[in-house]
Amino acid sequence: MAWQAVVGRRFGGFLAGGIDLICPPRCVICRGETTPQAEPVLVCELCRRLLAAEGHRCRRCGALAVDGGDCRTCHGRWPSWDGIAVLGGYSDELRSAVLAAKRPAGTLVVAGLAALLLERHRQTVAAWNPDIVVPVPMHWTRRLARGSSAAESLAERLAAGLGLPCRNLIRRVRATRMQNELHPDDRRANVRGVFRSAPAAGRRVLLVDDVTTTGATLAECRAALVTAGAAAVYAAVVARADRGDTGSG
Repeated sequence: MAWQAVVGRRFGGFLAGGIDLICPPRCVICRGETTPQAEPVLVCELCRRLLAAEGHRCRRCGALAVDGGDCRTCHGRWPSWDGIAVLGGYSDELRSAVLAAKRPAGTLVVAGLAALLLERHRQTVAAWNPDIVVPVPMHWTRRLARGSSAAESLAERLAAGLGLPCRNLIRRVRATRMQNELHPDDRRANVRGVFRSAPAAGRRVLLVDDVTTTGATLAECRAALVTAGAAAVYAAVVARADRGDTGSG
């Protein structure tokens, strides 16, 4: 009956208000108190400002761009992928959040970072029209030692938010040194030929990682996908290490 529905809604609202009063909602990133929100993932306004508020980035390479278009470095000729979406630079608070997301207990932080990335770039990603989300893979030995994969968890969250399937199409065929242990000039050689992709004929792929620096890892993954038949490969990363930052890929 109608009156039962009204009573139910009012009681539910009263109960939710009481729970918020006793146990205020917490930001999934900083764990600070925040106001109730309609979104399923709670990120406070302070974290939004600290992690997602910065200048425009180049749509091709992800570097900071003065005019909001392509930067002066790549001039729109970046060859490794068809476009990239970046939340911010790999420094300060965003770096701390990414490091927290890499831990096995970082599930909620990953959810918050994915929500911010979608909030900032949903229209851009929609315009790319991807049909599948694919994480940059870890070697199984490192995955076993670490206990989690931030790229995989991030890809799953982004896929859910976009209503797309998430598939582990790429595998890493051999273990390599950590990219952040190497000089930027040596990173491309470190990952050259280490990725293989399952068939991807005609796929428009959104390739996901947590951090990129030189773009070497993304470029090699993209090459594997293209070899497997992918029609287009776009990238989405939480952070791009700018000059002076220390990144991972």
